[in-house]
Amino acid sequence: MHFFPILSTLRRHRTAAALIVLEIALTCAIVCNAIFLIGDRLARMDRPSGVVEDELVRVQLAGIGQGKSNTDAIAMTAQDLVALRTIPGVKFAAATNMVPFGGSSWNNTISTKPEDDPTPSVSTALYLGSADLVETLGVRMSAGRDFNPDEYVDFDAVQNGTSKVSSIILTRALAERLYPNESPLGKPVYAMGKDPSVVVGVVEALARPNEFNGRDTTTFSIIVPVRVPYTVGSNYLLRVDPSRRAEVLAAVDGVLTRVDPARIILQHQAFSEIRASHFKQDRAMAYLLVGVSVALLLITALGVVGLASFWVQQRTRQIGIRRALGASRGDIRRYFQTENFILVTLGIILGMVLAYAINLWLMSKYSVGRLPAEFLPIGAALLWTLGQVAVLAPALRAAMIPPAIATRSL
Repeated sequence: MHFFPILSTLRRHRTAAALIVLEIALTCAIVCNAIFLIGDRLARMDRPSGVVEDELVRVQLAGIGQGKSNTDAIAMTAQDLVALRTIPGVKFAAATNMVPFGGSSWNNTISTKPEDDPTPSVSTALYLGSADLVETLGVRMSAGRDFNPDEYVDFDAVQNGTSKVSSIILTRALAERLYPNESPLGKPVYAMGKDPSVVVGVVEALARPNEFNGRDTTTFSIIVPVRVPYTVGSNYLLRVDPSRRAEVLAAVDGVLTRVDPARIILQHQAFSEIRASHFKQDRAMAYLLVGVSVALLLITALGVVGLASFWVQQRTRQIGIRRALGASRGDIRRYFQTENFILVTLGIILGMVLAYAINLWLMSKYSVGRLPAEFLPIGAALLWTLGQVAVLAPALRAAMIPPAIATRSL
C-alpha cells in the first residue's frame, strides 16, 4: 500500500481530514495531560503518613460552660488519658495539637543556625504532644531514641518562657535537608525560640496535616516534647487493636463524660476516615479527569467511525473498480487502516505540541509539575490503537462490497 495515493485522496477531502486531525490533536493534548494529572493525584493520595493507620483513632472534644475541665486543662487532659487507656483494646493514648492529613496545621521554621543568622530556614510541621505520642503514632524510629520523661515540658510554660525545649525529633527527610550526608543526632537545631534543641531521634516519616508551603515540604515534620492540654488542638489519639476499633469508638463518649460531663465530643473517627476526607477533592478530580478522558476518546472514536463510514459510501465506485482489478478484501481493509493511521499520526504530532502548551499553562496557573516525556508515547499508542479499532468496522464493511454490486450501484 503506497502512501502517496492515499495522501492524494486526502487532499481532495481537506476539510473532513483537517477536522478529524484537529479532533485527534485536541484529544491527544487533553488526554496526555489528564493521564499525567490522574497519576499525580493518585500518587498524592497514596502518600505515606508514617503512622500505623489501621490502629489509629482520633477523638476531638471541646469544653463548655464553667466545668472543672476549664480550670486546669493540663490536669484534666492527664485524667482523660488515664481513663482512655483503661478502655479494652486501647494500647496507647496521647494528646496532640494535630494529626497527619488532619487539615489544620501548626507550622514553624527550623534551622541549624540561630535566628539572627541569614541562612534560609526550612518550613516544617510542628507536632506537640504528651508522653507516648511517638508510641501512639507508631512512627518508625530510624535513628536515635524517643523522649525521656524528664524532657517533657508544659505548653503554657513554653509559651510564657519559663521552660525551654531541650530535645527534638525530626523526620528523615528533614534531617537530610538540615544535615546532608551526616548524622543529625546530638546536633543543635533552632525551632523553638532562640535557644537550640538537640536532635535525639529521627523517624522514618510523619506526614504534615496539609500542604502548607508547597508539596516539596510535605515530609518535613518535627516532634517536640511539649505536653498540650485538650484545649490546644482538641485532639486525643488512641492506638487500638484493629479488631476492637468499633468497641473502642463506642466506649469513648461514656469514658470522657464520666471524667467531666461539661464537654462536647465533637467527633471520633478512624484514621482511614481522616485520610479519605483529606484526599476527597483529589479523588473527585481523578474521577472527573477519567470521565473527561473516556468521553473524549469515545467522541473521537465515533468521529473516526463516522468519517470512515462516510468515505466508504463516497468511494463505492473506487472500491468496486479496485476489487474488479484484483484487489483483495485485505487490500481494501488495509487501505482504510493506513489512511486512518496517517490521519491519527498527523493529529498526534499536532497534539504533542498542544499537550506541552497546555502543560505550560497549567504550570503557570496552578503550579502543576512538568509533563514527563513518557506520557506522550502513552497517549500516542492509545490513540493509534483507538483509531485502528474504530476504523475496523467501516474497513471490513468496505472490504465486503462485491465488485459487481459496486459497479451496478452506479
